[in-house]
Amino acid sequence: MSRVDLMIGGRDYAVACSPGEEDHVRLLGRIIEEKMDALPGTTNQSEVRSMLFAALLLADEVQELRQQADQGAPDTPPADPALAQRLDAVAAKLEQLAASVEGLF
Repeated sequence: MSRVDLMIGGRDYAVACSPGEEDHVRLLGRIIEEKMDALPGTTNQSEVRSMLFAALLLADEVQELRQQADQGAPDTPPADPALAQRLDAVAAKLEQLAASVEGLF
């Protein structure tokens, strides 16, 4: 098991991951940090609440992409099984990160 240190919302988090997944987990951490930075009016919110809002926004994006893929929306490319697998992997990593953060508070 490998360990990755992430800085999200001005706080350090140690996250366990499979060997070879370190760069991917760091990328996910940067995506979460970007979402938190983009949230308006969260400076007065608790860290947990800010993380929750960021996770909700990311989950919403994943859900929209899944719906577009399922519906074959005209503005999107045809459903791509590899993309669906990547989205599922990202969702699983987000759930793991949320679970590891939840125990800290």
